[in-house]
Amino acid sequence: MGPGPAPCDPAGDRLPRVSDVVHLDVDAGIGTIRLDRPPMNALDAQLQDGIRAAAQEAQSRRDVAAVIVYGGEKVFAAGADIKQMQTMSYTDMVDRSVQLQSAFTAVAAITKPTVAAITGYALGGGCELALCCDFRIAGDNAKLGQPEILLGIIPGGGGTQRLPRLIGPARAKDLIFSGRFVAADEALSIGLVDEVVGADDVYAAARRRVERFAGGPAYALRAAKEAVDRGLEADLATGLEIERMLFSGLFATRDRDLGIRSFVENGPGKAQFEGR
Repeated sequence: MGPGPAPCDPAGDRLPRVSDVVHLDVDAGIGTIRLDRPPMNALDAQLQDGIRAAAQEAQSRRDVAAVIVYGGEKVFAAGADIKQMQTMSYTDMVDRSVQLQSAFTAVAAITKPTVAAITGYALGGGCELALCCDFRIAGDNAKLGQPEILLGIIPGGGGTQRLPRLIGPARAKDLIFSGRFVAADEALSIGLVDEVVGADDVYAAARRRVERFAGGPAYALRAAKEAVDRGLEADLATGLEIERMLFSGLFATRDRDLGIRSFVENGPGKAQFEGR
């Protein structure tokens, strides 16, 4: 099952929704960015803007330790709103494509662990949104793909860049050139998703994937994610320097003191971190 009603803040007030079609719900340190544009979560301008706002809020909130991106029990996101795209001119798309990429980049830029919980279709922009997360959990009914070529266009929300970095250029070209859909089992075999579960268990499995990070050393997790992500875009020598600087910087954190003291006194895995 998915997240319940919007939670309350410590004073008992309901937290505001990010937008009419995207909600950010926070429970036990886990923030869920919930797409809510039935029936297929088509990624129109309003949904894109809501995703950006939700990602930025999740990034800024100290009570959010990890983030789940979830489309609901039936579908993740079936791609762009084709009817809306049909009426757009070249100059319209020049402007909107910037907003599309910035919405997805806002998810990729979250410095906390993120996971996409994928049910049903994750196609086109939906697949690109999932690619922005650190992990992807798919239901056994999931179908993923980049079918833009069937419309006479190419992916415009990061698919030509993030997909080959994840699964390799040849496999990415196969999906992008053909526009074919990939079922959950094949997606797992090529590394497009990290775990396949029953369709009814997708959200719960996504929570299991990231709930271990709630109460963890927030700045160390942030540094680890930054080291991997930035290092992948650089040569080895530059990546090692990025790692060295981030590693050294953690010696200024309270969690480093707590973690090392706990290890010396009590052994590994028993530290109670403060996230600072």
